[in-house]
Amino acid sequence: MREFERYFNNTLRTKVPLLKIILNYIIRRKGKQMRPLLVFLSAGLNGKINEATYVAATFVELLHTATIVHDDVVDNAQERRGALSINALWNSKIAVLTGDYLLSQGLIISIEKNRFDMLEIMSETVQSMSEGELLQLQKARKLNITEDVYFEIIRMKTASLISACTACGTISVTNNPDKIRLMKDLGENIGIAFQIRDDLFDYQENGLTGKSAGNDIIEKKMTLPLIHALQEAKSPERKRILHIIGSKKKSPSEIREVIDFVVKNGGTTYANNMMEKYRDMAFAILDTFNDSEMKSSMKDFIMFTTSRAK
Repeated sequence: MREFERYFNNTLRTKVPLLKIILNYIIRRKGKQMRPLLVFLSAGLNGKINEATYVAATFVELLHTATIVHDDVVDNAQERRGALSINALWNSKIAVLTGDYLLSQGLIISIEKNRFDMLEIMSETVQSMSEGELLQLQKARKLNITEDVYFEIIRMKTASLISACTACGTISVTNNPDKIRLMKDLGENIGIAFQIRDDLFDYQENGLTGKSAGNDIIEKKMTLPLIHALQEAKSPERKRILHIIGSKKKSPSEIREVIDFVVKNGGTTYANNMMEKYRDMAFAILDTFNDSEMKSSMKDFIMFTTSRAK
């Protein structure tokens, strides 16, 4: 990962002074870099890490960073991981253009290295993520997201990128279609479990998450804990909660009411059980591999995604 950091930073070189300042800011406040780490673990499980693996990890991290910058504009978010967002520090126009630049750098590096196989995977991922975001926005207006639609959205929005990590990591060391397909499935299961864990944060009191409890409620996001609680509730209570979710402004007491409702009706317990189900499906795929240091590290990675405190 230290070597990757140098490789990644070298792709973010520009002669434009403003962009240079913004990119330095992005580099300084980078997150856990889980996605490039997953690329390396996937490659190591299936072969020997090589330059193509670094290309895959860099492409993934560039795309992920671009989506974060764009998401903050879409959500009008002023902060990201406790630091000011790009659009808060500069403006939304600069943030969008910065995101475009990051995405284009990913396209360029894949073409320069003749990795059109990775370009195909990542292009399909961008398409899936965009469609998932638009589907969620459409459904949020009517507050009619069912559990099936919820899983469709998170497969498109979150799991597609995690799946691209495992697929691109694998394709950097082998062209075996069965292995690539198996690793894509592994990534999808990890991604779904990861997103459910993220959605559970909204109903937990934890100052470490980087997002406040009730944030999804404020943004009218129908996630699994809420969807299940609504299914279990009686009609008058369900109508009351949907009225709160649908209102433009919500008081702290109303947000607390929704959180208490979700917990009382088993929404958090149900979501946690579903998260563990997808985690165990990922473990079942991992168990088909011979024991190794990479397999052990991948298992630790999966455990982290479902037990993390932020």
